[in-house]
This record gives sequence, structure tokens and C-alpha cells, in this order.
Amino acid sequence: MTKDNFSKQANLYAKFRPKYPAELYKFLLSYVRNWDNAWDCATGNGQVAGELAKYFRHVYATDISQKQLDNAPKFSNVTYSISQAESTDFPDETFDLITIGQAIHWFNFENFFKEVYRVSKSDSILAFWGYSLMSIDNPILDGKLKLFYTQTTHEYWDEERRFLDEAYLTIPLPFTPIPSPDFEMTYTWNLSDLEGYLNTWSSVQKYIQIHQENPVDVFIAEISETFDPSESFKVTFPLFLKLGYIKS
Repeated sequence: MTKDNFSKQANLYAKFRPKYPAELYKFLLSYVRNWDNAWDCATGNGQVAGELAKYFRHVYATDISQKQLDNAPKFSNVTYSISQAESTDFPDETFDLITIGQAIHWFNFENFFKEVYRVSKSDSILAFWGYSLMSIDNPILDGKLKLFYTQTTHEYWDEERRFLDEAYLTIPLPFTPIPSPDFEMTYTWNLSDLEGYLNTWSSVQKYIQIHQENPVDVFIAEISETFDPSESFKVTFPLFLKLGYIKS
């Protein structure tokens, strides 16, 4: 994992990125057999690490972005460090659970899974999940959002974005799979929330870098002409999980 697409907007990422539902953690943790060490890979702002800290003796959380880690909450049993996903300094057979939230699509899969196998204990679990474009319960807003995604910002996404559009179904899982349900994340937002979230997109940041103009500003201004900025609406993110025993 060599691409750092999120340091620039790390503060926005911590504030506006969706929070994973309790049902997700409850499901994946139900398969954990030992509770010594967990590794949250590509931890970003530490959202997942903070949840795992409630259950594990110690959590090791890594990322390639120091700015992201600077926004992570501090816990006595969480150690943050800079590291590539595919090559770490962890000893062999260290972890009972390895998690990756909304990040595995950036990895070199073959090298990462080799590292996962090396650092995992017997009976350990690998869990990775992601979410794709949300839907809005207002049809007009939802249509405009889809145009913003498929037209305005489409060419500025990295090619790895397709794995999210494909719900991670095309990412191989070279371990014993565990059937997993799909989840949803639902929120009540206004235009300010939508604006903040869109500004976390790597495609938006790349657009700004190339054109010296923020497409989100234009998008929100156009919507505000016909939509009350204080009016709320429901957004729903589809969340997909892949789970497996690493050494069963």
C-alpha cells in the first residue's frame, strides 16, 4: 500500500467519514476465539482500533499516514505506528484478529495475504469490509449525487475504486471463508454534512489539485438554489464484509 490519498484531508476524514455500525462488530467478533492481540491495518483515524480496544488485551493499529494517526483517539491498550500493510515488523504468529476497514482495495493482495498468514496465530480471523456510494431518500438529490459520482468526479478516482463498486466480490480470499451478511449505515444529514463527506473523497482532492477548483463547492451551490440547506434527509451506505479463518 503506497498510495496516501487521505493525509491532506485527514481532519475532514475524522469528522465526516461514516461510523461503522455496532452490528458489524457484534457479528465479526462472535467468531473470535482468543482475545490477546488484534491488528487494525490501515487504521486511518483509529475508528476501528478504538472499538477493538474494548475487547482485546492489546490492539496494534498501523497506517501509512502520520496525519491520519494524529487524529486517532488515544487508548492505553492501543499502539499506533507507521507501516506498509504488506510488510510489517510484527513477530510471527502474533494476532488473533486482523481487520481492514474501507482500505484493502489499495493493497497488493498477494503480498498482504502472505503477511497476514505470517503474523496470525492459529484459529485467527481476517475481516475486511467496505462501503460504496450511498443513496439519498430524496430522489432529486440522489440523482444529482449519482451524476456527481459518475460524471464530475469519475475520471479522478484511482482504478482501485472499482473494487468498492464491485462490493469486494472480486477480491480473492485465500483463507477459509465465513458466510457474512450485508450491513447498512444510515444517517440523517443536511447539506453541510453532505458537503463535508464529499470533500473527503480522494477524487475530489485530485480534481482540486488538477483544476485549482473544488467541484463540491459548485455541486452544493447548485443544489442550494432549489433545496433548503437546513432541511434534513436520510442517507444509506451499503456495507459489505468478507470474513475468514486464516489458519483453520
